Amino acid sequence: MAFEVLTPVEQNHHLPELPYPHAALEPYIDARTMQLHHGEHHARYVEELNGALAPFPDLQSKSALWLLLNLRKLPAEIRVAVRASAGGHVNHSLLWQAMSPTGGGVPVGAVGDAIARDFGSFNQFKTRFDEAGAALRGSGWVWLARSLEKGGTLEVLTTTADDHPQMHGRFPLLLNDLWEHAYYLKHENRRSDYLAGWWPLVNWPEAARRYERSGHSVEGKSTRYPWTKQAF
Repeated sequence: MAFEVLTPVEQNHHLPELPYPHAALEPYIDARTMQLHHGEHHARYVEELNGALAPFPDLQSKSALWLLLNLRKLPAEIRVAVRASAGGHVNHSLLWQAMSPTGGGVPVGAVGDAIARDFGSFNQFKTRFDEAGAALRGSGWVWLARSLEKGGTLEVLTTTADDHPQMHGRFPLLLNDLWEHAYYLKHENRRSDYLAGWWPLVNWPEAARRYERSGHSVEGKSTRYPWTKQAF
């Protein structure tokens, strides 16, 4: 009797390690939430992305962001799966970097100046960010992003499900997760409490780094999506 030899699925996309321990963001985000959020939810996106790409070796070397921004170039039968899994992978990978156990405070330098210019003040920006996040119906994300048009104006926007701002011509600087798995164990259905209590974790140096990086695109629009060759 012959047995079929199964070839393992090539794992070209991997779950990134957290840049801090699970409990490092307490009391704002509890360790159990971080364990489930990273080790279960994010890991599932990576697994599903690798599974969707398994029959297509020529796509396996593409970054998750490239896949997300080039959905029309993908076989029709995997577009829905890749949109969800690549989007979830990219967004969560950004989220872990957007938070820090030593975060919080007020942004300074170029990104702080841009926030004051485009929102009136840091406090007005925070209010708009929290209100936008609370108002989104269903699951999604709230972002501080820089437009690739309009001279690089900063905007607060939300995306539903696992969509990403670069799908809409904006480069993300900061984000927060509005899916219930991000906050339900601690805050239950009180999303507004979660949003209001999240600010002490914001990694402003990372937002500043992304703001500096975004300027190269706004000034020279040689390509629509200049970062797609990079992972995130």
